Amino acid sequence: MTRLSILDLCPVIEGSTPVDALRNSMDLIRHAENWGFERYWVAEHHNMRGIASSATAVVIGHLAGGTSKIRVGAGGIMLPNHAPLVIAEQFGTLASLYPGRIDLGLGRAPGTDQVTANALRRTLNSDVDDFPRDVVELQHYLKEPQPGQQVLAVPGAGTEVPLWILGSSLYGAGLAAMLGLPYAFASHFAPAYMEAAIALYREKFEPSAQLQKPHLMLGFNVCAADTDEEAMFLRTSSMQSFVKLRRGTPGQMPPPLRDFEQSLSATEQQMLMEIMRCSGVGSPETVETQMRAFIKATGADELMLVSSIYDHDKRVRSLEIAAEIFQDGA
Repeated sequence: MTRLSILDLCPVIEGSTPVDALRNSMDLIRHAENWGFERYWVAEHHNMRGIASSATAVVIGHLAGGTSKIRVGAGGIMLPNHAPLVIAEQFGTLASLYPGRIDLGLGRAPGTDQVTANALRRTLNSDVDDFPRDVVELQHYLKEPQPGQQVLAVPGAGTEVPLWILGSSLYGAGLAAMLGLPYAFASHFAPAYMEAAIALYREKFEPSAQLQKPHLMLGFNVCAADTDEEAMFLRTSSMQSFVKLRRGTPGQMPPPLRDFEQSLSATEQQMLMEIMRCSGVGSPETVETQMRAFIKATGADELMLVSSIYDHDKRVRSLEIAAEIFQDGA
């Protein structure tokens, strides 16, 4: 049975503040817990006026504290921005506060532009090619301490926080397979290498202490409403945000706009069409057909749903529809 989870970018919509965004995230996760979603992740982004989850571990602690059962985690922490020991301490603390409920997804991108990356790290001497070594070091800190181990993560040591590898290329798929970790592919915004990454991960997977067989999570956009027409209209908010990001002018999420696609270049329209193949947009019946077809085509063990809608109540309803579709199993 395919599980359903949620990735929340804590969107700051036009005319609102991060206070509103974080309040909305708490409201949404409480609904998600009641609807039976598996996990709820937030992501590390920096210098983005439209995303309120930059202090990712802090947001996770807030959301976990407002719920009681649903798993809460990072999708993900951009490990090159941090010393592995610091992340082990942060997530070891979270796991100590909320045992059995914390996930740690890891990515190797900076989650921002190069100028901001420099402000985060003070130096860019660190190399993304160090990512595998940093993941192994982080694993080491989260395991039971070894005799004579000089550096301990306190809290952290012995918590065995589950690690995930995130990616949008073959690199992450190969690393997750080699380390025997679950793999989350960002097909909701970068689906180009999805099929190849899935095949590589499954073919090369080596069992580990954490995971005995491959576990594949795929990002999937959902914009569900009462009618196909309403859903297509609501979807234009996320489309505008995505196009602005690709143009290098990201901002807060705008309200939906009729006939938005007609204002785009042929290249931008093609880019959005590519993303649409990993999306469910429409009425409950339409979205069900699209979700089930995607699962059949990919064999995903889990879908990480992204619902980027300007109106919070309509975003809640969109994810409720997805939950209702799968309430009896995928």
